[in-house]
Amino acid sequence: MSQALDIEYCDLDIKSNTSSHHTDLCGRERLIVRRGQPFNIILHLKPGSKEFKPGDTSFTLIVETGPLPRAESDTKVSFGLRDPTVDSEWSASASHGPSGNTVNVSIDSSPNAPIGVYYLTLDQDGQKTSLGQFTLLFNAWCSRDAVYMRNESKRQEYVLAQCGQIYRGTHKRIKGKPWNFGQFEPGILDICLKLMDENPKFVSNADEDCSARRNPIYVTRVLSAMINSNDDRGVLVGNWGEITDGVHPGKWIGSGDILHQWAESGSVRYGQCWVFAALACTVSRALGIPCRVVTNFGSAHDTDANLMIENLYDENGEPMSHGDSIWNFHVWVDSWMSRPDLGSEFDGWQTSDPTPQETSEGVFCCGPSSLKAIKEGELTKKYDAPFIFAEVNADVVDLVRLSNGEFVKFSGSTKSVGRFISTKAVGSDKRHDITHQYKYPEGSKEERQVYEKAQHHNKVQQRGEEPGLRLKIKLANNMIVGSDFEVHAVLTNNCLEAKICTFLFFAKAGGYNGRKGESCGYTSDKVEVPSGEERHLSLKLEYDRYGSVISPDRLIQLSAITIDKQIIHYHKVEKTIVLDEPEIEVKLVGEATVNQLVTAELSMLNPLPEPVQDCSFTVEGVGLTDGKPITARIGTVGPLQDAKASVEFSPTSAGSNVLLVNFDSDKLKNINSFINVVVKE
Repeated sequence: MSQALDIEYCDLDIKSNTSSHHTDLCGRERLIVRRGQPFNIILHLKPGSKEFKPGDTSFTLIVETGPLPRAESDTKVSFGLRDPTVDSEWSASASHGPSGNTVNVSIDSSPNAPIGVYYLTLDQDGQKTSLGQFTLLFNAWCSRDAVYMRNESKRQEYVLAQCGQIYRGTHKRIKGKPWNFGQFEPGILDICLKLMDENPKFVSNADEDCSARRNPIYVTRVLSAMINSNDDRGVLVGNWGEITDGVHPGKWIGSGDILHQWAESGSVRYGQCWVFAALACTVSRALGIPCRVVTNFGSAHDTDANLMIENLYDENGEPMSHGDSIWNFHVWVDSWMSRPDLGSEFDGWQTSDPTPQETSEGVFCCGPSSLKAIKEGELTKKYDAPFIFAEVNADVVDLVRLSNGEFVKFSGSTKSVGRFISTKAVGSDKRHDITHQYKYPEGSKEERQVYEKAQHHNKVQQRGEEPGLRLKIKLANNMIVGSDFEVHAVLTNNCLEAKICTFLFFAKAGGYNGRKGESCGYTSDKVEVPSGEERHLSLKLEYDRYGSVISPDRLIQLSAITIDKQIIHYHKVEKTIVLDEPEIEVKLVGEATVNQLVTAELSMLNPLPEPVQDCSFTVEGVGLTDGKPITARIGTVGPLQDAKASVEFSPTSAGSNVLLVNFDSDKLKNINSFINVVVKE
């Protein structure tokens, strides 16, 4: 008969385990380990109890997760001291500790186990002893885990890095926005697990949901739905219109504040695509899934699933409303995992998009969809491959509706969608272009073959632009917000004969999601252009006119159109201006030392010819501001005056950290900066 152990207490050996499992950044208050990798516990026996003798002493360990642990669901597993017969099963081994009254137990979790909080129990012939609890995460370091990633520098970036860059702007003016993911900050992992427990699938069938958490495909799809609040008690409410309550999306600089607010009081107002994506990255990395934030410039929103973006105009060149649109940029996430449901050739990066755009299986979510499937036009591979394919590959066609109701195509592009697809480079703040991972080179034989394989055939009468006419827009050199400047449309006639046409040039405020707002400039002329000559049409953009209508994205959309109604020829060219923003200066006074106050001095010039009100600077940094943003409010700043503030903070960890800074006011938003801070012990 087996000899029972008389246990006084169990030491979960948190310091050693978290170090070897790459979870030490989560702190030392609890045991957090990654699946498929052994962790050790130490059983301390009561004084005078008999020693542990391998072979003579045996016991069973029980691990349980979820509200209804069941062996059939693999949410309850019992295993004894033995070598594993299958490397996908839980197993344990035991040995003498250095002193006679301790037993070292090594527990190897299954690389396919559901993630979550587990309770650990020791069973000796029915006598059960609770040994404590631990949290189990996905493991990118384990070759048997579905999220296994071979390269250590990539694991450091896509699982462990707590700061990053999110790219925004236009394809000709790409700008990084620093972001604090903060996945290891206090309380964040608990909130991420709470997010899983709030999802409707858990509410309707907790047993099935907890069992499915073994699968990163399932977890990623749940997160895609739960980051937005459209169908459930999700984290973030989207808003692309006028914002009169809540927090403007441009003011956020980190995920932690949003997640804490959600945990305390429900859905948070407001977010736009980069905020949704940043939250998804934080939660994915916290749970152990390698994840990167991706920006697609010229991102198509194809509402009718025909893989084509149709811009409709009337005979006078005025846009007619339609569901399709092209966003200046759109941000989503890629997560790394195998795809046994599709085949090994579709393993690797998988795109998912938590921004609520269209429903998938009745829910506002999108993905995960294999990048390989998107690149090869394999649109039957789940999930949501057609929508994501269109975002990076849709062709654009411009159509004029004639007075007889007929639609005529007058221009289009196969190259304006899916450009400069960007993510932060591994190990640096540089931009890494990953367009080649999503698509073949534009115009290449392979790219056209893939598009034709995927395309739904459309029949549109085509009377293309007249080949001899060329139209382009020239911009001014200095276009900082607050200034007045001129832009020019240039029409060149390469035909053998003179051309007479109506020449329109207009400017409208725009949002990054392609929506056009109010007019901020218009001019027109009827011009005759002799063969071989050009005509210019100038448009002055004045702050007095654009200042009150532009969005916080500071975008102005320019459109130049020529119309020759006699032979039904139209020509159009568009360009998006991103007005330059003022720069924030950040200076650290003195050296930064752990647990000692240090001051950051912040300043920024107000470039507007009018005062800005409700001005504030907000700073935040992992290991610097204790996981919380610090805001300094400074009221009103006059025209061409400096906004200044000083912020004190006390660093909590040594090493190289990043301090993020955001400026906000009634008229200037979305202005960010950062500095690297080296903190000494």
